[in-house]
Amino acid sequence: MKSNELERYLRNDAGLYECREESLIREEVLGRLDEIVKQWVKAISRGKGFDEEFVEEANAKVFTFGSYRLGVHSPGADIDTLCVGPAYVTREEGFFGELYKMLSEMPEEVTELNPVHDAHVPVLKFKFNGVSIDLVYARLSLPVIPEDLDLSQDSILQHVSAGDEQTVRSLNGCRVTDRILKLVPNIQTFRTTLRCIRLWAKHRGVYSNVAGFLGGINWALLVAFICQLYPNALPSLLVSRFFRVYTQWRWPNPVLLCPIKEGLGLQVWDPRRNVRDRYHLMPIITPAYPSMNSSYNVSQSTLCIMLGEFQRGNDICKAMEAENKDFDWGTLFESYAFFDAYKNYLQIDICAGGADDFRKWKGWVESRIRQLTLKVENETGGMLQCHPHPGDFPDKTLPYHSSFFMGLQRTQQVPVKGGEPVHLGRCVDEFKWAVNAYTSRKTGMDIRVSHVKRRDIPNFVFPGGIRRLRTSKATWERRQRSPQPEASGDIAQCQSKTTVLDGTDGGQKRKRQENGDAETDSSSRHPKSVRCNPPINTVVADASISKQAEKLAREPHVPDQVLPKELDELEDDRDQVKDFAGGNMKDSHTMGAIKSNNGAGPSTACSYIGDLEELEFNELKVPYYQTPSEPVAKPIIRVNFITLASGTC
Repeated sequence: MKSNELERYLRNDAGLYECREESLIREEVLGRLDEIVKQWVKAISRGKGFDEEFVEEANAKVFTFGSYRLGVHSPGADIDTLCVGPAYVTREEGFFGELYKMLSEMPEEVTELNPVHDAHVPVLKFKFNGVSIDLVYARLSLPVIPEDLDLSQDSILQHVSAGDEQTVRSLNGCRVTDRILKLVPNIQTFRTTLRCIRLWAKHRGVYSNVAGFLGGINWALLVAFICQLYPNALPSLLVSRFFRVYTQWRWPNPVLLCPIKEGLGLQVWDPRRNVRDRYHLMPIITPAYPSMNSSYNVSQSTLCIMLGEFQRGNDICKAMEAENKDFDWGTLFESYAFFDAYKNYLQIDICAGGADDFRKWKGWVESRIRQLTLKVENETGGMLQCHPHPGDFPDKTLPYHSSFFMGLQRTQQVPVKGGEPVHLGRCVDEFKWAVNAYTSRKTGMDIRVSHVKRRDIPNFVFPGGIRRLRTSKATWERRQRSPQPEASGDIAQCQSKTTVLDGTDGGQKRKRQENGDAETDSSSRHPKSVRCNPPINTVVADASISKQAEKLAREPHVPDQVLPKELDELEDDRDQVKDFAGGNMKDSHTMGAIKSNNGAGPSTACSYIGDLEELEFNELKVPYYQTPSEPVAKPIIRVNFITLASGTC
């Protein structure tokens, strides 16, 4: 019954299943794309002077992978495709040269054509008759690509030129997808469970490989592992066990669908031999040779955020299994209120001079944002946790302008050193320097980074351009705090004290006591657990495998990751923090319209040390708003947002 409810929710409420007409359009697009790449290879063969008989035999083949190949794609989703070509067709001259030119000459069918040379797997992105396509290329040392080419065999890697890692990674997409489908015990339950987890991850803001979270293939591997542990379970139980296992998982223990094998001399994931593999925080290993870590983008901040979401999902599933009527599938899929979660954000504004330039510039900047997260973590010694939003927000009042946002908060595990300043100016300077090193950068492509408070978030990020009133988190968090008849144990009452800076009081703090559900702060990503009675499983899995899963999740190979119980928010202590990466943007026709969020334009000073932001700690014996009998040293972290010199952009 629970699985049927989940299926109905995914089909009717979430609309994750496409109609028959859209499926036919996708098949037609793939067939047309296969014809184009065959014509492309024949044209290159003819241009190289091969005889006509060889030209007729010349061939290339298109394969699909990712969500489309797994059968879990949603309406409007892109199709991950692989083009396999012969040895004499190179990636730069042939794929990004001749094929790009051929596609650009088909404006009626192909739109938004965007080559991404510098990606981990170089890709051509475009829309073909309205269907989004991500096309990667693999070059095999074969004179002719056979129509019955089988990529699942390891012997196919013998036809890859030595040192061509980009081809190996391109082939790995198809090989991993096919391998997953062979390793799961029940494909249909796997697909339903994966659809559920993908929807949950997107609503909770943790579905983005480029932002440092997990992408489609990562979630597929995690779900496939749960399907292996509980081979007889239906989707509702698999979803529950998904959160239970990964809440207890001791990262960086790797998730493996099958043993890692060696054979053809290619490098596989092995932290005992490869130094770089030892620094992976959340290894999820691909099952096809050569085994790789598919989640190398995960940082300490994004890992902590995902662990908090696993815990939340586990608590909701426990409450649902305990027949708590306040919790249902809709509760699990509630969207994360990103702009209510933090008091301080980094706003990354980008612009370009035209539609094509803007599309390329936005893709490049988005691929670099993860580097800013790492730089802030390293520069602050882990004192600040960064939460990048997986996506951009276009400002419709300005042409070719968009903004990315990153939430900031103090990391509770890091010990406090009173009065130690943390400078973010150098992080931003290095990030902008790396972004501006874009080889295809043109005039008008600009970037600007500024610090904004929650109350100063621009309205265009909200639906309809209307800022909604901050409520008391009237969904999951409020129900979690309220007493439940099924729950056992203590549920802490939420009473928070928030210091709010009015912005017009000359820097003086206005203290406000908030009670219960009124203006409850939502910066904590780790709500306290609802403790429910032991769940009654409607679907009985193999008891031995269930115990094996629980044991595996608790194996103490590495020290346990300590989750923060409650993360404090950043709180302003003085005037509004000014733009610290303002650069000289006055030459740009679009960026000239951008103002700093406090109403002040970019500063021309080389450094700005007057406006400091304090991260205050609650662990004081005497509250800071009381007057102690003796002076009490207030432990603070001063974050100095430095205004960079003009012209650094």
